[in-house]
This record gives sequence, C-alpha cells and structure tokens, in this order.
Amino acid sequence: MSQLRGFRIGVTSDRRSEDLIAALQRRGAQVLHAPALRIVPNDQDSSLVRETRAVIAARPDVVLVTTGYGMRRWLEVADAAGLGAELVDVLEEAQVLARGPKAVGAVRAAGLDDADITDADTTSSLVDHVLAQDRPGLRVAVQLHGYTDEVQLARLRDQGARVLSVTPYRWVSPSPDGRLARLIESVSRRELDALTFTSAPAVDAVLDAARLLGRFDAVCAALRDDVLAAAVGPVTAAPLIDAGVRPVQPDRYRMGALIRLVCDHLEQHRVVRLRAGDVELQLRGRCVEVEGRSVVLAPHALALFRTLVASETVVPRSELAASLSGGGDDHALEVAMSRLRRSLGVPGLITTVVKRGYRLNAVRVPAESPASANRFDDLV
Repeated sequence: MSQLRGFRIGVTSDRRSEDLIAALQRRGAQVLHAPALRIVPNDQDSSLVRETRAVIAARPDVVLVTTGYGMRRWLEVADAAGLGAELVDVLEEAQVLARGPKAVGAVRAAGLDDADITDADTTSSLVDHVLAQDRPGLRVAVQLHGYTDEVQLARLRDQGARVLSVTPYRWVSPSPDGRLARLIESVSRRELDALTFTSAPAVDAVLDAARLLGRFDAVCAALRDDVLAAAVGPVTAAPLIDAGVRPVQPDRYRMGALIRLVCDHLEQHRVVRLRAGDVELQLRGRCVEVEGRSVVLAPHALALFRTLVASETVVPRSELAASLSGGGDDHALEVAMSRLRRSLGVPGLITTVVKRGYRLNAVRVPAESPASANRFDDLV
C-alpha cells in the first residue's frame, strides 16, 4: 500500500477522478488533480430530448453506443421526458453496436438484447462494422461521447447512410489560468513523476492549454523524459504519439490496469536503490528513504541529489548549479548542498572535491521485480 510513496502524479480526468485519485493516494502517491475537460449535461436536456424524438421518429436500423455513461444518461433523460418506453422499443428493433464492455453493460442494464461488440474500443471500429455490411440507405443513430466526431459521421454519410446524432453530455474546457495552468507548469518543470490520461480529448485539451501558455515544447520534452505519460488505451495515446510522446499503455484498457501499470513502471524504472557502505538508500520521486527514515527533499536539494545520482564521477559545480531551478550561483549551490547533506544525515555520502565539484559515494543496487501479487480489483 506504499508502492507509490514519494511520487507525485498528475490526474487530468474529470469523471471518475475520485476513484483514480483515491487509488493512487492509498498507495502513497501525492496527487495533483487538474481536470483538462469537465463533463456537463447537455444544455438543460432540451436538445437531447429533441434528438431523442428524432431517433424515435426515424426508427434507425443501427444504433452505435460509444460510452456506458452516455447510454445511461440518454435513457434517464428519455424516461424523465416520458419517452423511455418508446426509445427502448426503437432500440429493441435496431442492431446495437457498442464500443467496449462498459457500453455493452449499459445496454444490458436497460434490458435490451446483448449488443454486438467490436474488436477495438474505438468509434472508427463501430463505423467499420457498419460500412462492412454494404447496405446503402441505412438509418444510423450515433450516441456521441462528449464531442462530435465529424470524421466518423462523414464516413457514414459518404456511404449513403442517414445519420442521427445524440449527445447526452458534452465536454467544456476549464480556464487555463487555474489548476490546469499549475499542472502544466509542474510538468514543464519536471516536478511530477507521472501524468495520467483517460481520454483523447483530455490529452488535446492539455496540449492546447500548454500551447496557449507557451509551455508546449517544455511539456512534451518532460513527457518524453522525466515525467511518465500514462494513457488508458491507444485512442487516448494517439494525440500524445502525434506530439512525439510515447506513453505507457496497459494491455487492458481499464482504469485498474492503468494504475497497476503506473505502479509497476515507477517501482521498476523510477526507484533508484543505492548502497553507501552499510547504509542503503532509495530515491523514490521526491523522497529518499534512508535507514528507516523517509526524507522529503526540497526542490533544490532534490535537483542536486538527482544530478549526483545520475553521475558515476565528480559532478562539476557549474553543472550542479545549473540543475537548480532558474539556475544558481555558488552561494545558492552551497546552501542547497548543505541542506541536502543535513537532510540525508549520512556522513561521507557526498564528498567535496576541491576546485572540481562534488561526488556521491554510493553504488547502485539492481532493481527488484515489481510485486506481481498486487491486486487492483477495486478499479475495473
């Protein structure tokens, strides 16, 4: 339960963010939450009711369900408007295609026949399935997930389908001068160890906000190097890959699998184990564990320690000073080094090499394999 102690992780999701944050915090992480997009109901539900009436009147041949949440909300609003029974009748007559297990679960919960599920959890795979039937003139209803995917709708129309869209909820971007701005600044300064994404629109929103704040290049550089980018699946990962960032992705596109992956990756690749004589140390994010103590390092001390750990030789004073945020002079370096030594409390761990710099008197210890027995059944 302390697998993530010392690590700072950014969370960009809105819906179900409480589950993700709680799971990370239970494992010892410090979480910085800044929703890149907020999910809000369709304006007063009036437009959704109009769209529902249009679907009932058209009696579509095929219905594409893209999210479980959207399907549930669509049915709830239809019930409240007195259209629930008519909508279910229409859905029972149609071929229902669902994007992933959660959407299938929502269809089943409505008492409908099992929906067909595509191999990939993407809207394009649903459209591929429809187009493969080669039936011109199909009436197709599409439950959208937060924004209009015009590319996929155009593919259907180009093949002669009559397309009806239903938008149970929509995404809105928060102001870039609030929490999201602080998150972007933390990423650009490499003050986070990982950043999680659960939707492609959230990735786009973060990158767009970074451009607006003039931090796009710094954010992408950090995500390629010191800050682990973690995406719940290939659709979410696509905008990151387009930006030159290679995020880690779980084999199963679920939140629990994402958390397992983040835990294991940080444990295996971002924990530095050291031995200095009889003393063992672990650098875990912002925290150094030494002789049963957990020492949270201040930013300057952490920057110095990371620079020393990364080198097997003497580190010049100029390089250490440059590692301090905003750069630093000799005085700032000496103050930060004194605080680092005092915090760690290991005599002889850091040696001053006169007229050259400093050396860390420790050797690396091979990483242990991540604990395969960890269970994440609380998030599926």
